[in-house]
Amino acid sequence: MTHAIVAEGLVKRFGATTALAGVDLAVRTGTVLGLLGPNGAGKTTAVRVLATLLRPDEGHATVGGYDVVGQAHQVRGLIGLTGQYASVDETLTGAENLILIGRLLGMTRRDTKARARELLERFRLSDSADRAAGKYSGGMRRRLDLAASLVGNPRLLYLDEPTTGLDPRSRNEVWEIVRGLVADGVTVLLTTQYLDEADQLADEIVVIDHGRVIATGTADQLKARTGAQTVTVRPTVDDELEKVAAAVESVAAGPVTRKAGLVTGPVTDPGALAHLVRRLDDENLLVAELSLRSPSLDEVFMSLTSGGGR
Repeated sequence: MTHAIVAEGLVKRFGATTALAGVDLAVRTGTVLGLLGPNGAGKTTAVRVLATLLRPDEGHATVGGYDVVGQAHQVRGLIGLTGQYASVDETLTGAENLILIGRLLGMTRRDTKARARELLERFRLSDSADRAAGKYSGGMRRRLDLAASLVGNPRLLYLDEPTTGLDPRSRNEVWEIVRGLVADGVTVLLTTQYLDEADQLADEIVVIDHGRVIATGTADQLKARTGAQTVTVRPTVDDELEKVAAAVESVAAGPVTRKAGLVTGPVTDPGALAHLVRRLDDENLLVAELSLRSPSLDEVFMSLTSGGGR
């Protein structure tokens, strides 16, 4: 199957508010699709529809070839879901949480215990298996939550802002887990507000705003849409800041900024950096830093979205 998830024209209303206004999605099997958008853009609503937790008012979607409305039971048998906050029972131990889920899924006691041991080891939680989950750190609880979503060996995993509130080390741990799952053939639908997270993990990205898809493509394709790179120059002598700014302005394609001893400007001409170096050399301006970079995904996001949502 080429696509694990296909959605066409999804519409979902809550009273006078339209959370989804005709969303199309296609997630290739064995890849990560990053679903980006401001708060209230409709990301979580889309996930809940694809997880059969909400019925769309219009449009249709299939997950693993099954319709999310007419074949909801089959869809639920294929997916795992991890929300924004850890949903494990804090009074139970790590092992007990996983065993409980396995039993609820209809697994035998023997198979459930074996699966729990396997997941606890994979997520580096074996040493804490008999400790109450309420005593886990934030990163450990998030790893346990991910393990819980995998008890039933889902072919598709929905991660709804999975690293919210985590420190950088814990975020990196979650990223490594996701990469490992994809390497094992799991398809991942990832919603996130961390642009570096999408840059690191997503094979393709869909940006939604006010319930509508406003851009699709790989991270590099979206970055290329801005059409500009950024040149940054730091003069060696602070008194020469304005002279350096004038040199940057001579090649810039837009407003030049001066901040904390740095001069920054957008450029679109492939030869801009060479022209700037010659200009600086001609005027005997020494610089301590000179760089040219592509736009970040954060800059792309800000240029694409309105910065707000419903």
